[in-house]
Amino acid sequence: MRSASNGPSARRRRSAALIGMACLAMGTVAAPAGAAPLLLRAADKPRPSAEEVAEARRDVHEHQDRLGTAVARLAQARARLDELNAGAERLVEAYNGELVRLRQAEQALQAATDRLRAADAQVAEARAAVAALAAQSYGGVDLSQPMVIMVASGGGGLPGYLHQASTLHHLSAGQAEVLKELRDAQTAYGILQGQTRDAYGERLAVAGRAERAKAAAEEAVLRQQAETGGLREERDLLERRLTAARSTADRLARTRAASMERARFRRTSAAASKIAKVPKSASSSRMGDVAANWALTQLGKPYVWAADGPDSYDCSGLTMRAWEQVGVRLDHWTGTQWTSGPHIPTGDLRRGDLVFFGRITSNPGDIHHVGIYIGRGMMVHAPQTGDVVRIAPIWRSDLVGATRPT
Repeated sequence: MRSASNGPSARRRRSAALIGMACLAMGTVAAPAGAAPLLLRAADKPRPSAEEVAEARRDVHEHQDRLGTAVARLAQARARLDELNAGAERLVEAYNGELVRLRQAEQALQAATDRLRAADAQVAEARAAVAALAAQSYGGVDLSQPMVIMVASGGGGLPGYLHQASTLHHLSAGQAEVLKELRDAQTAYGILQGQTRDAYGERLAVAGRAERAKAAAEEAVLRQQAETGGLREERDLLERRLTAARSTADRLARTRAASMERARFRRTSAAASKIAKVPKSASSSRMGDVAANWALTQLGKPYVWAADGPDSYDCSGLTMRAWEQVGVRLDHWTGTQWTSGPHIPTGDLRRGDLVFFGRITSNPGDIHHVGIYIGRGMMVHAPQTGDVVRIAPIWRSDLVGATRPT
């Protein structure tokens, strides 16, 4: 992570790294007499604070709890929606069945209506026969008289009237059969008419109930679909908030870790006044100490591809600037830095030596990374995009060797 300030005052503070303390830690130079570690100033305390990081993590847990609740509610709503859909399908199919039966009832009604028309025709024919019979039996009878009118109208009192008048005594067996057929036709007509009307009315009532049940089921499904959709939107919103909270917590944790790393090395170098440039004629070990100590002051600055300071570095940019502090000019390329001085066995490494990583081939570009050795198997280096200048072990599988610049 990039330092909070990179102005002149910040550079002066970084330049205050303690040569004596750092070298004492590496077993090279003794600390000045009477030197004591300085108290960490408030401005140097790692930021964000541990409480801020913890608060961000609590926020993540709260969002996780809310999301879990929303997911559970959504699952319940979906299960309820499945039940309602199944119930609605059953009611819709029941309604469809009632429609089929209603059509059958309508067809039966039509057939009954046809039969009623035929029966009505038979009644009319029988009525005419009876009227003709009465006129024949009572020759010259005025057809406008009450008895004749009653016979012609087919009223229910016809049998009683004929019996009362003893008319049947004057009729032949064939004539009596005509009257019986009239009564039978009238009776059948009434029965058919009542049965058909009742059946059709019942079918209409059942179809109406089915229609209302279907409408209620479909309305319930629509309401549940709306509730499920709302819960789905709530879940999506909570997922986005949880992702944002996690990003915030991770960012704060990374920022604090980098800040603590910078503070730790400021404390180890807090008693020094400054790092002085040493002429090239000075001993190579002293020059290496200066280069290594300067590199330690750059901790926490971001890796930027092809950068060589002062606010950001790539790996060879950092090593170039470190050795520049003692007047040794290096190219900004691992390929030529690898040949900038004698190659040193790893068992003889001293502070300030350059350690290289990659593969040794005829192509210098296959050596792709470099760091500055600071002692005890550790180096300062600018690792990669998204990272910062930091301390790391040199013991990697792609370590190919070391150079001591001259």
